[in-house]
Amino acid sequence: MSERIRAFLDLQAPPTPCLVMDLDEVRAAYRRLRAVLPEARVYYAVKANPDPRVVAALAGLGAGFDVASPAEVALCLAGGVAPESISYGSTVKKRSDVAYASGAGVRLFAVDSPADLDNIAAAAPGCQVYCRLFVPDDGARTPFGRKFGCSPAEAAGLLHAAGRLGLTPYGVSFHVGSQQLDPAAFARGVAAAAQVAAQLAVHGMPVPVLNLGGGFPVRYAAPVPPLAAYASAIREALRRHFPHGAPSLAVEPGRLLVAEAGVLRTEVVLVADRDGRRWVYLDVGRYGGLAETENEAIAYRIVGPSTSGADGPVVLAGPTCDGDDVLYQRTPYHLPLSLRGGDTLDILAAGAYTASYASVAFNGFPPLPTYCVGESTSHRTGLAGSGS
Repeated sequence: MSERIRAFLDLQAPPTPCLVMDLDEVRAAYRRLRAVLPEARVYYAVKANPDPRVVAALAGLGAGFDVASPAEVALCLAGGVAPESISYGSTVKKRSDVAYASGAGVRLFAVDSPADLDNIAAAAPGCQVYCRLFVPDDGARTPFGRKFGCSPAEAAGLLHAAGRLGLTPYGVSFHVGSQQLDPAAFARGVAAAAQVAAQLAVHGMPVPVLNLGGGFPVRYAAPVPPLAAYASAIREALRRHFPHGAPSLAVEPGRLLVAEAGVLRTEVVLVADRDGRRWVYLDVGRYGGLAETENEAIAYRIVGPSTSGADGPVVLAGPTCDGDDVLYQRTPYHLPLSLRGGDTLDILAAGAYTASYASVAFNGFPPLPTYCVGESTSHRTGLAGSGS
């Protein structure tokens, strides 16, 4: 937790639950990525944290933006993002969605099926398209399965068809799954992209851009490989599979840029014994922003109140009347035995996929508010706006 967030929580004591983002930490994460992979164009995956102040902070550093809906297009444009810096990365979109984005000036679209390609050709004539490949996502804590992507042969066919339809074949992309713990997963994606390039080269068609997607992990309860290990795996795979020169690179990080910049403060509602286990109920749960605790995929670091007393094992659950609103039963968590209703806990590295996952009003609980601290126009308070 940054000192700026700690000071804000101590001095302002905002109502819980709430997410507090340090915009300076977002900027620092972007700069670290650029230092490790300077050859790659960065498109921030807006879905990870769509707060306008986060978008503005990254836009100020020259980031591009990966969007998946007309609303995300509008969000970026409202923040002063140039439409040519936006990549419409979703391959599941209505023709009207394409028309809206194209009308707003977006010229870069992902595709992975003939039906989507037809929609793009009809609603965004002359635009650039890149084809999303399916690659195995073993090693990811939140895999995509087979929802997206096509085979190298299908991708080559789609890019051929794009040219015939008056579109500009721009390249290929893949995604190795979110919170990918195996750097070698990116090598598998590069190998698949090389197959597409080989098939297109027979017809004299280049692959100008290779979009490596996202999936770069952050530290939650357990350590993860360093970002440099992923960069090394990517470069080695490019040397092996593109010996005569690799395409230009792009990446679509979301979690990597915002997760560790955020802290979610929650209040203990009550503590109860259930069949010999101590249950700690929080005022935030799976429907209030902690959706990634489903199947205990993401194990957040949780900091309790300072105490000299003993800790003990707990089951952590949310406040709603849904029986599935249980965060951790199998993952071992220990919290002070003195913990009582009214105490607060801080969930660290919670800046990604929390506020954006929170329900509108399940059981009447409002969406998770976000506060931002760090560099802003308000030098007196250090706040970049208030809850939103």
